[in-house]
Amino acid sequence: MQRGSLFVLSGPSGAGKGTICQKLLADTDIHLSISMTTRQPRQGEVHGISYYFTEEEDFLARVEAGGFLEYANVFGRYYGTPRDAVLEKLNEGKDVLLEIDVQGALQVKENFPEGILIFVLPPSLEELKKRIVGRGTETEDAIATRLGKALQEISFLDRYDYYVVNDDLDQAVDEVKSIIRSQSLKVADRAEALIAQYKEEN
Repeated sequence: MQRGSLFVLSGPSGAGKGTICQKLLADTDIHLSISMTTRQPRQGEVHGISYYFTEEEDFLARVEAGGFLEYANVFGRYYGTPRDAVLEKLNEGKDVLLEIDVQGALQVKENFPEGILIFVLPPSLEELKKRIVGRGTETEDAIATRLGKALQEISFLDRYDYYVVNDDLDQAVDEVKSIIRSQSLKVADRAEALIAQYKEEN
């Protein structure tokens, strides 16, 4: 069985990575990685579906044991991607999708170099500002902060394997699908199995 691949999708807030992920999950067999967190479940959230919920003591013990591909402390609560859960799906031959911020993506690349990092870019900073303003939930100061953070995140683009410009959503989704398909055809991942298959037929 061919091992699955881990795809990490990230980019600035407002670039549309969440919407791209939703379409990928609806149109492909890719499996969405579930994060672990120390915060309490909100109404309607289900353990093992929304998040893996755990206590801080357990989370930190997992950190010490190298149990996360990436993790972060956000406003006093920990969030992370459990290594074993991802590896289990990959070993079942399933591709796994992880939607996280740039900091987390770079952690994944360090801890799991085989991961494929895809950066979702807005067409321009002006367009990104329009999208953020269009939400109607941000102050001028907050918008300026988000744009500054976006520029900082874009500066890490050279650490990624691929980029997609989300100008047209359907095209962006198709480009990510092409990246996923091309990964399954890489000789480096399948050479021995393919050679053995053809030798058996001889």
